[in-house]
Amino acid sequence: MQPTMNTVDPAEVAKFQAMAAEWWDPNGKFKPLHMLNPCRLDYITRQIAAEFNRDLTSEKPFEGLTLLDIGCGGGLLSEPMARLGATVVGADAAERNIPVAQVHAEQSGLTIDYRHTTAEAIAAAGEQFDIVLNMEVVEHVADPQEFITVCQQLVKPGGLMICSTLNRNAKSFAMGIIGAEWVMRWLPKGTHEWSKFITPDELYGMLETGGLTPVDRKGFVFNPLGWSWSISDRDLSVNYVTTSTKTAA
Repeated sequence: MQPTMNTVDPAEVAKFQAMAAEWWDPNGKFKPLHMLNPCRLDYITRQIAAEFNRDLTSEKPFEGLTLLDIGCGGGLLSEPMARLGATVVGADAAERNIPVAQVHAEQSGLTIDYRHTTAEAIAAAGEQFDIVLNMEVVEHVADPQEFITVCQQLVKPGGLMICSTLNRNAKSFAMGIIGAEWVMRWLPKGTHEWSKFITPDELYGMLETGGLTPVDRKGFVFNPLGWSWSISDRDLSVNYVTTSTKTAA
């Protein structure tokens, strides 16, 4: 199916273009993602292993699986997925992210197909993947429903999509905007727009409308005392993640 529109928001892409060189600096502008990454990886690997009946104790448990990392940035998720054996395509609309990701993958001895492209372009080419990672992207696009619908086209029948974003409420404004951008200065001011945050029920509705079946959702919870993240079954008040599947043909 030919996508009907391009959901890329040029202003959002420009924000991440400006920060591209800092992707692999754990104390730079992407410090929040470096801190969150172990928690994200724990959730992602468990969901993939359960869906495809893979043993995470094996050397390359995801061997034979194809994976698309939409909004891959510098490759913080693409690289561990490749290490676990998946055949990875990393796609990003911000052109300057791609050479950063390519150089780091080469230095790490990893083969990853990084592309400066969009979800719509990949869908238009007819490509599909066993797994689509759609992490912290949907709150940056021009039309979230259209974007989710396009992403569904990228999932093979019987495959899954893992999608994370930020909830929209007073707590997420306090922590995601005031705390992360204004007080802690983990991110430049204006990185996120609170009005673009999406509630879990809204995202579930978008996934279902887009042709996917939501099967799980969890919260990513930050503990300021322990300075650490954890996965919660109940607390989806700020950062959260969902897994949805596509019916097998």
